[in-house]
Amino acid sequence: MQVTYKNGSTQTIVTDTNGWKATNNGPYLADDIYDGQTYDATKEMTGWNNNGFDDAEWKGVKEHQYKQAFPAATITSYNGTPAQIVDSFDQTPISVTTATGVINQESSKNGKGEIKIDTSRSVNTRSEAKDYKVNSATGDTVIYDLGQNMVGIPRITVKGKAGTQIKLRFGEILNDNSAGADGPKGSIYTANLRSAKASLFYTLKGSEEGETYQPSLTFFGFRYVEISVLTPGATVELDNVTGKVATSAVDVTGTLETSNQDVNQLISNIKWGQRGNYLWVPTDCPQRDERLGWMGDAQLFAKTGMYNMDSYNFFENFTDNMVNAQSANGSYPVTVPASSFGLRAPATSGWSDAGIIIPWTHWQMTGDTTLINKAYNSMEKYMDMMYNQTGETYRGPGSIFGDWLAFQGTNNMLMSDAYYAYDAKLMAQMATALGKGNDVKKYETLFNNIKKAFIRNHIKVDENGNLTIQSSREEGFGIAFYPREDNSQTSLLWALKLGFYDNENQKQQMIKLLVDNIRNNDQYKAAHPDSSRVKYAENTLSVGFLGVNVLAPLLTNIGQSDLAYTLLLQDQMPSWLYSVKNGATTIWERWNSYSVKDGFGDVSMNSFNHYSYGAIGEWMYDEMAGISNDPDHPGFKHTILQPTIDNDKRITWTKGSFDSVYGKIKSEWEVKNGTLTYYATVPANTTATLYIPTNNVSTVKESGQLIAKAKGVKFIEFKDGKAVYELESGSYEFRSIIAGSKPE
Repeated sequence: MQVTYKNGSTQTIVTDTNGWKATNNGPYLADDIYDGQTYDATKEMTGWNNNGFDDAEWKGVKEHQYKQAFPAATITSYNGTPAQIVDSFDQTPISVTTATGVINQESSKNGKGEIKIDTSRSVNTRSEAKDYKVNSATGDTVIYDLGQNMVGIPRITVKGKAGTQIKLRFGEILNDNSAGADGPKGSIYTANLRSAKASLFYTLKGSEEGETYQPSLTFFGFRYVEISVLTPGATVELDNVTGKVATSAVDVTGTLETSNQDVNQLISNIKWGQRGNYLWVPTDCPQRDERLGWMGDAQLFAKTGMYNMDSYNFFENFTDNMVNAQSANGSYPVTVPASSFGLRAPATSGWSDAGIIIPWTHWQMTGDTTLINKAYNSMEKYMDMMYNQTGETYRGPGSIFGDWLAFQGTNNMLMSDAYYAYDAKLMAQMATALGKGNDVKKYETLFNNIKKAFIRNHIKVDENGNLTIQSSREEGFGIAFYPREDNSQTSLLWALKLGFYDNENQKQQMIKLLVDNIRNNDQYKAAHPDSSRVKYAENTLSVGFLGVNVLAPLLTNIGQSDLAYTLLLQDQMPSWLYSVKNGATTIWERWNSYSVKDGFGDVSMNSFNHYSYGAIGEWMYDEMAGISNDPDHPGFKHTILQPTIDNDKRITWTKGSFDSVYGKIKSEWEVKNGTLTYYATVPANTTATLYIPTNNVSTVKESGQLIAKAKGVKFIEFKDGKAVYELESGSYEFRSIIAGSKPE
């Protein structure tokens, strides 16, 4: 600490290891991020942090021997936004339910019964619940529904006698009467927490005015707070419960809104999932005994995350973490920081590749080459590791997890080979940006060699020219949750994304195979009776983690944007809106984490706050709203505006905005009576290319006048049903007649 005195002189006070004292007789009795906190307010010491406090009863402490145990360790600052409580995100109850026991056990489907509700001490409206006071005695259970699955801590205000102990537990969802429930219907479901106790124990000090408790050194993932009195014969008055949100994703940079309320709820779920899991590092889940920086989740959601929230510095810091966690042979672990889940795992495609994909995404979204330059040697080391492992077979290193949690299995080695190629492609682009000409040629050659090997190893063409992607094969060690099948959705998506075919005919066959798989009509099911697709509705996805961020963008790229909209709006399982229809307020880990029909998903791994499947947000910004970075000019110095309308008019308007490093970009469209109205804002000192749907370029007007007279607008061409214009900075209002429509 540096002290500056009035006369201008300074004094530096440096912390040393002498004179430190501590006590184990304070109010904090236990703290843990998984298990919670035990706090005894009767042990509070007034003034302990003030000068002059009598610490005669405190004891000396020993210095930890970390310097000897870890001589190379250094302490560095955190470069991103630190995790913090954000008051503006406070969540207040929408209902308060007081239960006095369990009833109907014998008649219930699962034998667990349901909670007995005391209606005289329960309310079900937000206006009443916010400041509702309820008396609770031993044997009662009071459940607060905050209405939003969130991450953070509760703040409670309570009155009662000194020495009375209460217990708080937390859950994301309530029990139903299904076989998987872990308690009576209406109680909080906690089986998915696994070994995490996720509880608070608070002993009251007995303040007559009431006392407020907000825990520290722990956090929870929860929507529901359950409070019970542990002290026999005691009663407390519960005056207030507020959910205090903790996050590193503080500043919102992207907004999306549509004419469809279910889609709007999905957008909210995506943002709340990110808000809860961007906590110092991008974690997978916030509630169970895990909460780790899983690399697969982080890389596939990275672009969505950078649209939604200001997370550039967050990912700069995480990239530093990835580089520091890299093994001597060049492999990145599957979790960063490395954990018991990942310490023994070899390089795992789809997860380890985050070491390349995240810096590349950061560069694309910011235009800043600092991070890719800083991480370049580390990324090269990873690429060299893969080549040294598989040599001129040009195979990937393998993938333990593959297309994680997919409803249609895919050969894990196929996924590994695809990611190896993708890494090479991104490395060539970054080498170009950094002026590393020799590396550009090296990685372009590597990509082409992997492509040839992929076609040779995974694509079969019979004597009639019919193509099959052999994604049903099992090579090496890898996990699949459903049987692997040829021509799986994810295998077709990646082959098309990377251009892994020999000619246009093969490409068109792949497109048809993909569309038929998604359409999943009776004819398709009859032709594939052993497919997992038979169980599910038409127009559903079957991808897992490694296909979810490729699906909608690829469909739009191959001219199937209407099918992308169909998938977005599907609400039968598996789909994005299935969870919305089942009451979700965040993204679930599984497509089937819960259903009213079947109850809870696999309890061994079932998070109700897991942002990965929210990667559809990338397509929502890029295509639906139409705000996209230009890959050839990263960082939105030049923006691609490509509003993709729903030709079936299920969504009739969309509004999007993004605070780029150059300023706010806006893109809004509405279709009404055959006319498309489009509003755009291009920030100062930037330009944009606009692709606006129309059936006749001569009908397109800007601010009511012909394009030839419009300031800042230059016509380029008419292509694929869209008029293409170059825009200078400014705000614009376009109107066009869309295909198949007539002017008003």
